[in-house]
Amino acid sequence: MRVLFVCLGNICRSPTAEGVFRRELEAAGLVHRVEVDSCGIGDWHVGRAPDPRAAAAAGRRGIDLSGLRARQLAAEDFHRFDYLLAMDHDNLAALQAQCPEGCRAHIGLFLDFAGHHDRPVPDPYYGGERGFEEVLELIESASRGLVEEIAGRLEGRRP
Repeated sequence: MRVLFVCLGNICRSPTAEGVFRRELEAAGLVHRVEVDSCGIGDWHVGRAPDPRAAAAAGRRGIDLSGLRARQLAAEDFHRFDYLLAMDHDNLAALQAQCPEGCRAHIGLFLDFAGHHDRPVPDPYYGGERGFEEVLELIESASRGLVEEIAGRLEGRRP
């Protein structure tokens, strides 16, 4: 099973989701059964570490983002991953526009897994510290829901 988190530049929301989701997978004993990655729609930050504010907020919750580096969405991602999860509607529209014919991946909004259907993860980049904390809270909730779905799929249950 493979999961890709997607935001605009891959320095705030999607690396945070990658780190939080890995922690949830570890807690569920699934970390060795699920591959996790993140990327951005744009190429502005390729090779850069996560935003220091995102890294600090995650660090306060025991999540280390220091080893992550931004990358841009690639065409092969649509065939490599089972889930491509967008942080907001613009990211989702970009994924849908680039999705090749024959793609079987689930493409949708990440917060759907927290029961917040059609709700975006807000971009904290231009806001203050509280925005990064709010993003973490939303991502933690969605991560738990996604782990539950994937655990069910791995056990042969349909979502």
